[in-house]
Amino acid sequence: MNPMENPILFGFIVYLFLILFVGILTSRYVRSQSDFILGGRKLGPWVIAFSERASGESAWLLIGLPGLALATGFVEIWAVIGCTSGIVFSWLVIAKKLRTECNRFDDLTLPDFLMNRFPEATPVLRLLASLLIAFFFSFYVAAQINGAGKVLVATFPEVLEDIQSFLSVEWSTPVIGMIIGAIIIIFYTIMGGFLAVAWTDLVQGIIMLFTLVVLPIAAFVELHTNPELTERLNAVDWSSFSVTGGKTGAALWIAVISGLSWGLGYMGQPHLLARFKAIRSAKDIRVGSLIATFWAVPAFWGAFLIGIIGFCIYGQGHFDDPEKIMPVLTMEIMPMWLAGIMISGAVAAMMSTADSQLLISSSTLSEDIIHKFMGLKVSQKSLVVISRAITLAIGILGFILAITSKELVFHMVSYAWSGLSASFGPPLLLALWWKRTNGYGILAGMVCGATTVIVWSAEWFKEIYAHIFLCPDAVANVTEAGGDIGSLMISHRFSGFAVSLVLVIVVSLVTGGRKTQLD
Repeated sequence: MNPMENPILFGFIVYLFLILFVGILTSRYVRSQSDFILGGRKLGPWVIAFSERASGESAWLLIGLPGLALATGFVEIWAVIGCTSGIVFSWLVIAKKLRTECNRFDDLTLPDFLMNRFPEATPVLRLLASLLIAFFFSFYVAAQINGAGKVLVATFPEVLEDIQSFLSVEWSTPVIGMIIGAIIIIFYTIMGGFLAVAWTDLVQGIIMLFTLVVLPIAAFVELHTNPELTERLNAVDWSSFSVTGGKTGAALWIAVISGLSWGLGYMGQPHLLARFKAIRSAKDIRVGSLIATFWAVPAFWGAFLIGIIGFCIYGQGHFDDPEKIMPVLTMEIMPMWLAGIMISGAVAAMMSTADSQLLISSSTLSEDIIHKFMGLKVSQKSLVVISRAITLAIGILGFILAITSKELVFHMVSYAWSGLSASFGPPLLLALWWKRTNGYGILAGMVCGATTVIVWSAEWFKEIYAHIFLCPDAVANVTEAGGDIGSLMISHRFSGFAVSLVLVIVVSLVTGGRKTQLD
């Protein structure tokens, strides 16, 4: 297919060449491990804020949240409120203090920060933190690659079929889409490190915000000007589409808390915390927080409205996979050239998160495990080479998980997000603001928080929980409708965070409070 005959494909190719060019251009400025991991701490608030927002909102914002709103309705408004509140809290409470503390000891990574502040937990704390980051980020990267495959299949089915025919392979078109997304992400992350990631995030963040604001507005106008769609809108039964999701009592509280609990995760995501550490000065945090807030509010509400408007246009049973709503809606109501930009925005959401996660995973393993835990004495140039090799390895692992998993993007992101939140959210919050926190409490919170998320997400645990605590009729109704028993439980996002918070406090008090003299 000739790209010049397809405006969507042409716009997408131009976008890809742009970010690949940035990766090649920034590679010349990567001379040390600090440059690769934090861009030399030279970036201002605009680049950092857009990078933090673009990397924070992955495939789940463009693909997962609209799909969930389409499938479940207004009850997802609690997730929107939780996320926007969590973003503001993280910038106001965590960002400035973390930047100041990391500057004192020249911390490059999150394990670096924890080790310098709590040396009594050496060396277990560094090893545990590094392994938890690598483990959960593997699932996170897989979710982004999975999402890239869905968008490319929904947008360019004929192109992928042509590639399939040209290569004479038996791979399905979603797998080919995942391969394309994985190659691009891995390449420019390896080349430019944090600088490539941050500057491409700026471009991607602008495209994402444009898409999430313009698309729901255009779809809303289409609903009210297209007679056929107006008839569908008038026929919608809104009584079953409420902010309570038809739930009452304990079930309603579970739904509300589970939605709001998304906001707890922002303070525990290493790829977002890296932005706070990389900003030029702690004085720039205030401007950055304003930029991030003004990005987040319209973006989240836009993603939510895409799903709601999609329900009005198509209904809930139109798609075999509701997470295809965004690219399908875009191609049907937008001019072709503009649809190309918006589809690029969907892929941008995945790439901007996957590249950050690849970077954090590789830098953690190279800096904290190979360089500091194992004590390998190598030059800064060699460390950059090692980091790039690990980036490639983790990218391949994420791709393998993506093509073998049957989970929706939303569920994969939720699992990884929850694990990182429980592992690092409460430990970091208390390490910054509670002087009695010690390394033993940090270790307990990380281990028990992560374990709670893993166990809480397991099917066998859901069965046990349902047998002990849940009404058999409620379980039967959910099972017969093809739902997940987990919808009747407090989410693993909340439970993991709560367990971690309690354990850090209790163990720190029992073991005598702060052991270090760093205060």
